[in-house]
Amino acid sequence: MIKNKNIDHLKSLILALPEEPGVYQFFDENNNIIYVGKAKRLKRRVASYFNKVHDNAKTNIMVRKISEIRHIVVDSEEDALLLENNLIKKHQPRYNVLLKDDKSFPWICIKKENFPRVFVTRNLVKDGSEYFGPYTSVKMVRMLMEMVRSLYKLRTCNLNLNSEGILNGKFKVCLEYHIGNCNAPCEGKIDNEEYMDTIQAIRNILKGNIRMVTSHLKEKMIELAEVYKFEEAHIIKEKLELLDKYQSKSTIVNPSIDNVDVYSILEDDESAYVNFLKVVNGAIIQAHTIELKKKIEESKEDLLLLAITEIRQKIFSTAKEILVPFEIDLPYSGVKCLVPQRGDKRKLLDLSLRNVKYYRLEKLKQGEKSKKQTSSDRILERMKNDLRLKDRPVHIECFDNSNIQGTNPVASCVVFRNARPYKKDYRHFNVKTVVGANDFASMEEIIYRRYKRY
Repeated sequence: MIKNKNIDHLKSLILALPEEPGVYQFFDENNNIIYVGKAKRLKRRVASYFNKVHDNAKTNIMVRKISEIRHIVVDSEEDALLLENNLIKKHQPRYNVLLKDDKSFPWICIKKENFPRVFVTRNLVKDGSEYFGPYTSVKMVRMLMEMVRSLYKLRTCNLNLNSEGILNGKFKVCLEYHIGNCNAPCEGKIDNEEYMDTIQAIRNILKGNIRMVTSHLKEKMIELAEVYKFEEAHIIKEKLELLDKYQSKSTIVNPSIDNVDVYSILEDDESAYVNFLKVVNGAIIQAHTIELKKKIEESKEDLLLLAITEIRQKIFSTAKEILVPFEIDLPYSGVKCLVPQRGDKRKLLDLSLRNVKYYRLEKLKQGEKSKKQTSSDRILERMKNDLRLKDRPVHIECFDNSNIQGTNPVASCVVFRNARPYKKDYRHFNVKTVVGANDFASMEEIIYRRYKRY
């Protein structure tokens, strides 16, 4: 049992804890929250910290520092998980896992207005507009917007296009109309019904319902061809080719796999990395990886559950099926958790695992680069102090000369930048003016030849 000077007080608090789901908070003697945790049974979970010596040294240190325990009872384990996540983000306790991810993700907005605009934003305004996302990949957002603008001619101006103003000729077309990027609703060159059909098609694309859009466009293309409007039919054909190209890039599994979230986890001594994929109609429409900085002993299952909660909250996921690499006790009602062993769903899980491996490898490379830079700084600072220089010797050139028993004199120059060899500036010299074994004269010649050009 771990020693704690407040153990008698803490035992009395533990005895009063209920055997119900909830969240517990540990405080130190300065009344600072040092740890927040969730439990299916509060009393049993909190008592487990004090009745044994833990394998993890940080856990033992934390337990010694506990001077107060507080708890919040909730209705279900799902509520406890959500509350724990929110409290960790709010208080950032010293011994809790740190979620190293505080980005604001981009959304695609269909503005609530006459002849709606479609644009990318990071700010959600509650004005009745529709928001699709958030997208964890900026590249994905750009690709979607480029495709939408290639398919449909939407307005980009922020004019208040009311019907009265359009009828009275209050608005004039701009450059976007003249270069073919807008159908000019401001002058009534496209009516509201036709424009809203375009918006509905965009809405379906953003939801991942590309098949609905392509089937509608095919019907329209056939209708135009039947009345000999071949040029307009050809324009629709080009749109279909663009959609097919987009879908072929996105679809990697069976299109029947719809509205599924995929999670995989990889961990080391200091961190855990969790990758997330959002699949709609067999196409990955979102992908993201987060890092969890470990503090005390956390199981792989708890880390994955914490990451799932964080990601589902952040992207407002409503997926009813989640794919994971191992069994976890998922507290969400109405959500099915699967560990696929074969088939297309297993391929998705393997893809997610590959993504998280690449992410971790990239992080490690960045860390090594940072350490090398730190090492270089340390070496240069030491040299500056030892040689009593005013500045760090970030650029160093070293010379040496040699000969073969007084004949064939040669010399060389090696260069260091930021304490690392810079081989691009290495030089070799054939000594020209010195006869015999005269190192001083040879050095004078090569230094003069090296620096006369500067």
